[in-house]
Amino acid sequence: MKSDLYPLFLDLHDARCLVAGLGDVGCRKLRSLLEAGTGTVLTRDIAEPSAEAAALLASPHVRHARRACTEEDVLGCRLVFAATGDRAENARIAALCRTHGILCNCVDAPEAGDFLVPALARQGELMLALSTGGASPALARRWRRELEDWLAPRVRMARLMGRIRPCVLALSSDSRQNGKLFRALAESPLQHWLQDGDMEACRDFLAQSLPPELHARIPEFLHDLA
Repeated sequence: MKSDLYPLFLDLHDARCLVAGLGDVGCRKLRSLLEAGTGTVLTRDIAEPSAEAAALLASPHVRHARRACTEEDVLGCRLVFAATGDRAENARIAALCRTHGILCNCVDAPEAGDFLVPALARQGELMLALSTGGASPALARRWRRELEDWLAPRVRMARLMGRIRPCVLALSSDSRQNGKLFRALAESPLQHWLQDGDMEACRDFLAQSLPPELHARIPEFLHDLA
């Protein structure tokens, strides 16, 4: 169980990644990479692809070869997932990655790799990553579902702040003043009013809180959030 991990969200749009092994776990890894908009995903497996794997391999972002993973495959990858179902093979791939300074997730022996994949709770634009440090992926999946329920009513507040923030910054006001405004909005009852559909209270509060230059945009900020 690892307790000193460094959490981060990666932009993989221009990256090349590799998934070795296309069983159930490998398919989950491949699907998550495609959902993240990964530029290119190399896949390697000696077995005939299952129907699930074949559907994923149809993506134009996937480059598949029916053979074992080689050192050349690993070179230039941002992330590698060793998910072959063969513990010795996964360890070999992880060792190759370590030699070349490439981050590897070893699905059956986390200690042999460099990172764990967290359970991801997602609602709209909001994401929360949860890890048990490898202690219990099953618990992480259960808590992910609970976190998705917790996130659902907060999506509207995040969208509202995402609309307001760039408009405030565009006014080029003092950064300390902006920070004070953003904290006031975040700590206000706006979230509860949005959950209750009380748009009048939202409009009144924003009219009192936002700079006068943005008052005409309040209907735009609140559009479709009811």
